Amino acid sequence: QLDPFYASIILFVGRAWDAITDPMVGFFISKTSWTRFGRLMPWIIFSTPFAVISYFLIWFVPDISRGQVMWYLVFYCIFQTLVTCFHVPYSALTMFISREQSERDSATAYRMTVEVLGTVLGTAIQGQIVGKVDTPCIESTLLIDKANSSVAMEELNMTHDTGSLTDTRNAYMIAAGVIGGLYILCAIILSVGVREKRESSELRSDEPVSFFQGLKLVMNHSAYIKLIAGFLFTSLAFMLLEGNFALFCTYTLGFRNEFQNILLAIMLSATLTIPFWQWFLTRCGKKTTVYVGISSAIPFLIVVAVWDSNLIVTYVVAVAAGISVAAAFLLPWSMLPDVIDDFKLQHPDSHGHEAIFFSFYVFFTKFASGVSLGISTLSLDFAGYQTRGCSQPSEVNFTLKMLVSAVPVGLILLGLLLFKLYPIDEEKRKKNKKALQDLR
Repeated sequence: QLDPFYASIILFVGRAWDAITDPMVGFFISKTSWTRFGRLMPWIIFSTPFAVISYFLIWFVPDISRGQVMWYLVFYCIFQTLVTCFHVPYSALTMFISREQSERDSATAYRMTVEVLGTVLGTAIQGQIVGKVDTPCIESTLLIDKANSSVAMEELNMTHDTGSLTDTRNAYMIAAGVIGGLYILCAIILSVGVREKRESSELRSDEPVSFFQGLKLVMNHSAYIKLIAGFLFTSLAFMLLEGNFALFCTYTLGFRNEFQNILLAIMLSATLTIPFWQWFLTRCGKKTTVYVGISSAIPFLIVVAVWDSNLIVTYVVAVAAGISVAAAFLLPWSMLPDVIDDFKLQHPDSHGHEAIFFSFYVFFTKFASGVSLGISTLSLDFAGYQTRGCSQPSEVNFTLKMLVSAVPVGLILLGLLLFKLYPIDEEKRKKNKKALQDLR
């Protein structure tokens, strides 16, 4: 029942705060002393209970007439910070469980497979629990006269009894509790089952590096910037597709009761094909896999926009999109350790910057998510999108087609063009591996 304007402010401020915390957490992790649990694991262990509490409070509706905006703003920012304290060290663990490139690539493939599976599970839990509560849409006849739209909303709210609203609130809290329980369970499995390996080169005492010195070193590394630039646009493309696909299925294609199953088809397809892309990149190289894997979505995205509404075609496109999404999930995280190895060779006397590399990578992923959210919201609002409408104006349907087809295709092509500048091919990667072995 919060005004959409304030909800947008909360999301915007939360993203801005996230932009500050990502690199700062990465820097603090890089300065953390080793303990008997490792250097990264304490951050994961101690952030988990507080992250779960803050997540639950995001879905809790406080019994206060004023101050709700501040409540959600504060707990949203706290949750973003605590997730960063988990996600950055979790991602950086790849560099601390093995020195071998092949083993790190394999670990990354397992990690991304389970992350996508977790996304499927989280979507299913939230969708099934919250989806059981009936939320009626507003008939289009009430939306013809925009001047009376507020009256229509008031009439709908009067008929939508308080009991239904209470059921909805309870459903969100139950879903938050279940997901919070999974969060704790997975954190326990991670902390018990994974051990960091401290590299011998880091046993020497390093000269302390300030935040800005470390930041300058990392951001001046050419291969890192080129990798980020390429994947920023491809990530944005898939986030636009993911963020608007439910609305596209509901309104443009008319599959209101099918979109959850279509989304599930995308995520299951992605989960099952990550091992294939891992096999493919070991045979053909990572740059080739980027071009083949990510560009494979383009013809299917064009088909779904120009083809008449057809459920079978939509499921085929969903499965094909999932195959390409798998490549987009796996490859950035698989290639980042290669960039760090390249950095180590260029700066052999500078150690402990792995967390900074991963923190900025996490930041740019979230940045792409925020940009995607902004583009979608502004475009749909400009087109005249009606919240909870049973149908939408033709301008909204056209905008949704652009957001899930034309715009992602353009961004994918731009990302692949930028990726041509990325300097670490298979030959360079093997040379770096040999040089690092000699250095050690």
